[in-house]
Amino acid sequence: MEKGHFKISIADTIDQTVEWITINFSSIFDRFSLLIDNCINLIIYVLTLINPIVLIIILSIIAYILVSVYMSIFTLIGFSIILNLGYWLPMIETFSLVFVSVIISILLGIPIGIISAQHKQLSKFTLPILDFMQTMPAFVYLIPAIFFFSIGVVPGIVASIIFSLPSIIKLTILGIKQVPKEIIEVGHSFGTKTHQLLFKIQIPLAMPTIMAGINQCIMLSLSMVVIASMVGAPGLGAEVYRAVTQIEIGKGFEAGIVIVILAIFLDRITQKLSIIKWKDGGRL
Repeated sequence: MEKGHFKISIADTIDQTVEWITINFSSIFDRFSLLIDNCINLIIYVLTLINPIVLIIILSIIAYILVSVYMSIFTLIGFSIILNLGYWLPMIETFSLVFVSVIISILLGIPIGIISAQHKQLSKFTLPILDFMQTMPAFVYLIPAIFFFSIGVVPGIVASIIFSLPSIIKLTILGIKQVPKEIIEVGHSFGTKTHQLLFKIQIPLAMPTIMAGINQCIMLSLSMVVIASMVGAPGLGAEVYRAVTQIEIGKGFEAGIVIVILAIFLDRITQKLSIIKWKDGGRL
């Protein structure tokens, strides 16, 4: 370094912060890791107990009821192809990872979005952080996740949560803010309390936008779970990563097709759920 030249040591500061967090919160990270591992193993165990053909039929019926007969046929054929190619267990593992990461993202993201939408100053503080999180390369999130949780399933889940969380928070904020002020004023004029206004007016009207955020969250989690195979996460991502490292083009293409089938199924189902109209305080 040249004499008199000042350099901001961002890397050193981050390293020291991560090390401090690891030392002081290691017991919390261990408990969280155990909880996530148990959740993943339980979901995989339950889904593998069901005969694959029976599960395919159930998923096809769900697709028929929620979407259309064409989606039902796609589900039947698509998941039958997955079973035939021998990717059933990796598909179950990937679905389990996505399910857990999305549930945690929803439990964190929707309350943060609601609170931010109701407090203008907090929203001004939250949105730039979310923009920063969304523009950060996905691979960067794997670094602290590995440091905190070592190699395996948990760092993949954590990275997926961090990567997908901004979308659901942003769209929750947007949905709440888009509720017409006239409706809110009418609610106030009838003496509606704050929590009643939130749960019976604002959230029901914002649900299509919130569900769109959940849809984006699922898609982002799926993409991140695939990337997380680089740190030991199981599932379809591990199959793709193995095919890339061993230059097996056919195997990689097969695993890619399975990911596409699963992504289309999850996307169409959640898109259909996003147009559900909530009435009477959240009852369908």
